[in-house]
Amino acid sequence: MPKVSSITRVLEIIEAVSYASKPISPLELSQELDIPKPTIHRLIQNLVDEGFVTIDIGGGIIPGKRVRNLGVELWQQRLFFNERQMILQKLVDELKETCGIGVPYNMNMIYTNRAQTTLPIQIYLPVGAKSPMWCTATGKLYLSQLPSASREKILQNLSLDKFTKNTITDIDKLNAELDRIAETGIGIDNEEFISEMVAIAVPIRDRKSRYLASLYLHAPTIRVSLDDLLTYVPRLQKAAQDIQSLVYELPS
Repeated sequence: MPKVSSITRVLEIIEAVSYASKPISPLELSQELDIPKPTIHRLIQNLVDEGFVTIDIGGGIIPGKRVRNLGVELWQQRLFFNERQMILQKLVDELKETCGIGVPYNMNMIYTNRAQTTLPIQIYLPVGAKSPMWCTATGKLYLSQLPSASREKILQNLSLDKFTKNTITDIDKLNAELDRIAETGIGIDNEEFISEMVAIAVPIRDRKSRYLASLYLHAPTIRVSLDDLLTYVPRLQKAAQDIQSLVYELPS
């Protein structure tokens, strides 16, 4: 049996930690990857020192800052960016409202793609802008996809500032809202982040149906209602599938 290089083992650890649905222990990594316990502890410490993984308060291993930054940068790669942009522009041409993609970044959502409506009244949130998780369609959708323990940990660390009269700042009420979103798979912002703006979002998933990003559509209430936007969900879901296929149908 050929010897596995240290580089391969390091990459396998990063991949396993990134794909894990919850913080994973060194013992679980050792068993899953068939790496001796002394070796796994040494490699994990190296990865912690370099910022690729970190240890949470319960002792589990989670992705570190450098892995999270890499995830955002991969979304910004020119080939993927341009092809995603074509899908978004087609969506705007059909629906006449602004759409884009948001991904989780630290304790915020960051916009990685955007196609702007040409209609006179617009809400401008540029690529690279960050928005709160608890009151946006993209962020609430992301939170709804997390295991309950991970979601609760994040909610406890969010400021839950009130941006509008509709912003939900009570954790119990927010959890109930996130549970509803988890059932429907549709993130909703009913004038919760910006007054007189409504938004919806659907997930972009990987091959194992895990959440990757949020595809959103937003508009001013002077032009459309939240109910109007919800009629576009099937079209958004089709676009999300098209975006997902860009990642998994590229030639190897």
